[in-house]
Amino acid sequence: MIKIRAGYEIIYDSPRSAPKVFMLSVHPSRVPDLVTPDAMRFEPAVPSSQYVDGFGNICTRVIAPPGRLRVFTDFVVRDSGLPDPVVPDARQHEVAELPDELLVYLLGSRYCDTDLMADTAWSLFKDTPPGWARVQAICDYVHNRLVFGYGYARPTRTAREGHIEGRGVCRDFAHLAITFCRCMNIPARYCTGYLGDIDVPPVDEPMDFSAWFEAYLGGQWYTFDARYNIPRIGRLLVARGRDATDVAISTTFAPSKLIKFDVLTDEVKE
Repeated sequence: MIKIRAGYEIIYDSPRSAPKVFMLSVHPSRVPDLVTPDAMRFEPAVPSSQYVDGFGNICTRVIAPPGRLRVFTDFVVRDSGLPDPVVPDARQHEVAELPDELLVYLLGSRYCDTDLMADTAWSLFKDTPPGWARVQAICDYVHNRLVFGYGYARPTRTAREGHIEGRGVCRDFAHLAITFCRCMNIPARYCTGYLGDIDVPPVDEPMDFSAWFEAYLGGQWYTFDARYNIPRIGRLLVARGRDATDVAISTTFAPSKLIKFDVLTDEVKE
């Protein structure tokens, strides 16, 4: 068992009042692991309210006043300290036996253009063993196909565009892998959250929220990460959805400029 300190500081500047929705709170499945509260705070203080969206994520509504709004938190959470599970014998389900609520994770979505990638997916992966091995083959391919770089970020890039361009950030790796999985009839969903450099060499880049995905095999969801393509320690889930559209960390309904964006994720050394 380990402890992780996590948090963020984000500052916006708005020329007038700006309604906002934040998706920054840890996912309800991780709330029992909190050692200290994950309390979203605002400077200046503004009223806020929370709701749970259709994917089970915690959302916070505020109206940002004109000028600057600082949004921040700092908390500690327990974690197993174990790497992502690897279950090579997890089987792939026939579509007919999937629960109704999972069928949405076989469909195309804003960034996962399955209709344009189906032929490519079947040409690449039709001969791979169904189940865990197939998802891993998809991760291997995406990991080798795309080059990661923060300078390659583009908020409108679809899975197909990422495949053609051969570059992107973590969300692009996730979108392409999810799209291939769905094309091969494996339910897959997008995840975002904290992922620090625990038991891996630290990266000399600013910390950011990370994106990975989950595939449904053997009756449950398993974590996969096409960017790193190795089991990692200390993932802290914030939100899940069909793709990045469903889990935007902030949505603003009026002009607003991002001034500062810092994310913290470190193991607490006892």
